[in-house]
Amino acid sequence: MGCYECCVRCLGGVPYTSLVATLLCFSGVALFCGCGHVALSETEKLIEMYFAHNQQDYITLATFVEYFQYVIYGLASFFFLYCILLLAEGFYTTSAVKQTYGDFRSTGCGRCLSTTFVVLTYVITVIWLVVFAFSAVPVYFLYNMSYTCHTINLLSEASTSLNQHGWVCVDARQYGLLPWNATPGKVCGMTLAAICKTKQYFLTYDLYIAAFAGAGITLLALFVYVMSTTYNFAVLRFLSRKSTATR
Repeated sequence: MGCYECCVRCLGGVPYTSLVATLLCFSGVALFCGCGHVALSETEKLIEMYFAHNQQDYITLATFVEYFQYVIYGLASFFFLYCILLLAEGFYTTSAVKQTYGDFRSTGCGRCLSTTFVVLTYVITVIWLVVFAFSAVPVYFLYNMSYTCHTINLLSEASTSLNQHGWVCVDARQYGLLPWNATPGKVCGMTLAAICKTKQYFLTYDLYIAAFAGAGITLLALFVYVMSTTYNFAVLRFLSRKSTATR
């Protein structure tokens, strides 16, 4: 067998669907975890500098940020290992492997393992749908803040009196970031407009958008994994019945 034929046979044994899903999952999780980690730290600084003067008002938020950053480390490790396992399972059950290495018999352990991956991937996908939805919350908050700042700028251009738009505010307490007794809890008028022009605000906004996009890419990868693992399970069932019929 020549080198070309050998390469063709090796490439024929690659589960391309699982491989694409793995690359998508790696990139999505890296984007979500990396950008989300930094964005949480920047959010804590924004709240501390502008929305809460008393440390006790944002101590709960600071604790949540600290714990969630540790959760991000765990998520990155879990998805890395799980994607590797799914890719290995794809190599094991791909029909191209059967064609390359000849006769193939699916074992009870292999079918049980494939079933486990199908169920577990479905569960993880449902959970990640919730994570994807919650990752849109900070994007919505900062978008609302940006839109409010835009409104203030329009009002300031139309009026020479700054007091006329001092009632235009963003209240962090409405989003559950601070308790209702936090002071001031909200930022109004030109102070809010000045915050929206800072590099820290733009950085935080962009990081949350990137984290949201990463969560979406990861969700897409999980959907591809669901299709891939379901197909692999069907292949194993077919091979099992074929093996039983030929006995």
